[in-house]
Amino acid sequence: MAAEGERAKPVAPSRMENFRKVRTSEEESPLPFPNLPPDVVEMKVKEGSKIRNLMNFAMAQMELKGSRQIVFSGSGRAVTKTITCVEIMKRKLGGLHQVTKVRYKTLLEVWENQDPLPGGPAQNLTVHKNVPSICILLSRDPLDPNQTGYQPPEPQHGQETQLGEAGEDVSGSSTKGLKRPLPPPCEELQTKKLQVQVPESPRGLGTTDHQLDQHH
Repeated sequence: MAAEGERAKPVAPSRMENFRKVRTSEEESPLPFPNLPPDVVEMKVKEGSKIRNLMNFAMAQMELKGSRQIVFSGSGRAVTKTITCVEIMKRKLGGLHQVTKVRYKTLLEVWENQDPLPGGPAQNLTVHKNVPSICILLSRDPLDPNQTGYQPPEPQHGQETQLGEAGEDVSGSSTKGLKRPLPPPCEELQTKKLQVQVPESPRGLGTTDHQLDQHH
């Protein structure tokens, strides 16, 4: 603690301020589903992916090309977007069997020193990050109901009710028998939650390992 009347010394800036992230890569690992066909479509969802683009391609594979199975995968901040894509496809197609697997993946980040010592070697900082990852298999064909993470197809309620902008029934059918008003079109998707158990990471969520590489 500085004495009275004496100015405290400024705190030195963090060394990371001199580093810039130049590359990010993800460890390659096989899909956690046995007996998948070799030509199965895998939708790798990224943080910056557009849901509309993902769904246009995925729906074309399932409807136009007749694919029987499709896998959605994402890690880190893309997990929520991955689940959203799955719920949209289940709602559009219906009758899909689902298996969900949660695991951890390692991201490798390379940071370059922008202010190296004069005459010294270039220094790169390598950071290993453990992030949660999710893989979801959707299948038109029945899957083993005893495997972990299996969810059966949702029951079909017949023809979908046409809803107006305010959520009113505009299909001509009576709503007197309903116990509660019809939800808005997006409410079901927004409130639906996918419950999964995340295994403990051997290094802990968000942990990083730093390794300093010197290139002469």
